[in-house]
Amino acid sequence: MAHLIEPPIEPMLAKLTDALPPGDDWLFEPKWDGFRAIVFRDGDTVYTQSRDLRPLDRYFPELQGPLREGLPHRAVVDGEIVIAGPQGLDFDALQLRLHPAASRVAMLSKKIPASFVAFDLLAEGDSDLRARPQRERRALLELALRDARPPIHLTPATTDRQLAEDWFHRFEGAGLDGVIARKLDGTYQPGRRALLKVKHARTADCVVAGFRWHKNGPGTLVGSLLLGLYDDAGELHHLGVTSSFTMAKRRELAETLAPYRRDALTNHPWREWATRDQSQSTRRPGMTSRWNADKDLSWEPLRIELVCEVGYDHLQGSRFRHTTTFRRWRPDKPPSACRYDQLATTPPIELAALFAGGQDRPT
Repeated sequence: MAHLIEPPIEPMLAKLTDALPPGDDWLFEPKWDGFRAIVFRDGDTVYTQSRDLRPLDRYFPELQGPLREGLPHRAVVDGEIVIAGPQGLDFDALQLRLHPAASRVAMLSKKIPASFVAFDLLAEGDSDLRARPQRERRALLELALRDARPPIHLTPATTDRQLAEDWFHRFEGAGLDGVIARKLDGTYQPGRRALLKVKHARTADCVVAGFRWHKNGPGTLVGSLLLGLYDDAGELHHLGVTSSFTMAKRRELAETLAPYRRDALTNHPWREWATRDQSQSTRRPGMTSRWNADKDLSWEPLRIELVCEVGYDHLQGSRFRHTTTFRRWRPDKPPSACRYDQLATTPPIELAALFAGGQDRPT
């Protein structure tokens, strides 16, 4: 029998906002930091697609059995594939699963198994539910997953704004990066930004320890600035990049950085990165990408004299989870003052408790 909704379909997307929306007609959920996945189940057949409409099943074979057992016999469910580690959700571990070798995927599926978190029900049995309001889809999803067991989970949801505000701050330590707001009377709109995504917005002062050339202008256009912070032992770690520049600004940066390139490697804290063991704990910018060996990570060192302020939304472990936004240069601040202890951190909560609690069916 064919799927009631044939894959692939575009997922419903979210618009970024800086605060919970006003009004009482919203359903709030934690924003999971994983791979968006829409699961199509028809009896023993399970097909999982990614946000960009590609198949995901070969990368997460350990989910096939639980999805057959935990989802309705015939259903389409929107959700997120995540991996939970000791410090919360581990997006790096998730990225490692996108590997061409089936043997490595099989090994990782046993060593770092994934979970599926469901947050919307698009179809069940012979009913296409996309035109039904969110409050009805949520009630049907709770009923459909009433017997689901780990690694299949139902995301917590609430209509209580105070609880949603609490989630926004408390869940960050577990690796979640904000709150999703859904209109209670809203329909499922594939490909449209019909949801709201409330994310953390913070700033940090970072050492600019190097840069990479832009792929379209090596020698003339700067692609990204390499950012560093000092730990308590005084060692400079690479924690991400900033690359939000216009083409004109990239050309200007090449001129601005030129004086700082002279003799930069002589006393550079990362000068030994190419010959040291890559399993070391200190993060350095020239290491081979763990999931894209062909990616060019070559970089140009700069003397440790420049500081800039960047905007970021989420810290994962010792690095920025996403590319940061350049705000301004900080000539008033010495590089030695750029330390990890300036960053806001939240103690991680138990993911098991998060998976199990907080479910509040909207009225």
